[in-house]
Amino acid sequence: DGDTSRVDLFRYVAWLVTTRHEPKPDPTEAEDYEAYRDRKAREARAISLSGRDIGELPEVEDAARKDRARNDFRFFCETYFPQTFHLRWSADHLKVITKIEQAVLDGGLFAMAMPRGSGKTSLCEIACLWAMLFGHRGFVALIGSDEEHAADMLDSIKAELENSDLLAGDFPEVCHPIRSLEGITQRAAGQLYRGKQTHIGWTAKEIVLPTIAPDGQPSAASGAIIRVAGITGRIRGMKFKRADGQSVRPSLVLIDDPQTDESARSPSQCATRERILAGAILGLSGPGKKIAGLMTLTVVRADDMADRILDREKHPQWQGERTRMVYAFPTDEALWSRYAEIRADGLRADRGIADATRFYRTHRDAMDTGARIAWPERYNHDEASAIQH
Repeated sequence: DGDTSRVDLFRYVAWLVTTRHEPKPDPTEAEDYEAYRDRKAREARAISLSGRDIGELPEVEDAARKDRARNDFRFFCETYFPQTFHLRWSADHLKVITKIEQAVLDGGLFAMAMPRGSGKTSLCEIACLWAMLFGHRGFVALIGSDEEHAADMLDSIKAELENSDLLAGDFPEVCHPIRSLEGITQRAAGQLYRGKQTHIGWTAKEIVLPTIAPDGQPSAASGAIIRVAGITGRIRGMKFKRADGQSVRPSLVLIDDPQTDESARSPSQCATRERILAGAILGLSGPGKKIAGLMTLTVVRADDMADRILDREKHPQWQGERTRMVYAFPTDEALWSRYAEIRADGLRADRGIADATRFYRTHRDAMDTGARIAWPERYNHDEASAIQH
């Protein structure tokens, strides 16, 4: 049938080959023949089930580590995603991490505008994982400027669940069933654990984490859902019916850069997206329920949608937070003007910025005077400091 994988088919063919020449009872002996047929049917079913059952779960590698991460978002990021967050946090990062944690655990809305490359989208993607793995939020709506943008974020989350050995070690109840799919989406519908369906979902627009009860009680992540949509797409009425018959609606919404450069230049498009935020998205959780929300923003022009959402006078419920790369510029403008000339000459001559970096190193003390930057660790390999960057 449509749920049969190649592995199941090969097992079945092997069984046919090994039993092809097995002596069969005389068909005239009705009772013996019926028993033989029933036995072979049971064997065929057992082979099919063995190919669909994922077997026993591996043990949790570090239960204490996992338990500490339950209510500590910063620890979760640092412990399970060291390659993503390999630089030391800035003060702005720590402020944002605290607000994300509060929004996920206690509810509320938090909008942030951080410089490009600061990791704000990565933080929000990991927040979705954290919320689902520990059962803090059972249904996450992932909303982008369009559906394709949101699907890209979902692919990033999928990659972590499929490939992270750290997550697999401490969250076998989630990662083992996902890895057992071996990238074959069609296996999801027939996957079993101890003979019962896991109800795992793994499509381009939705993830449903497996329903697993290794100790008789469903894991915290059982049945958690994450679904994608574009901000101008079909958002209203988003819901999901779980295997136990319970109908659930989003309890956490992540909105990543909901405006495009084009929409930011159009006052009418800005107004439309602002209305969608205030109406359809914040009403996703249904009547009488309060949704938790995270939103990353990039201000393209003054008074665009992002600029208005971040304005606490206009939208106080979003608790808007703006961060910068530079909070105070250096005072010696003459040296920096000379640096700019050297840098431009080097780039025009295909020499890169090596000459400019040497000039900066020579005059660094004077050129750094008066500067105050947000993230001292952020600069490129051919630069000497974050101030130069």
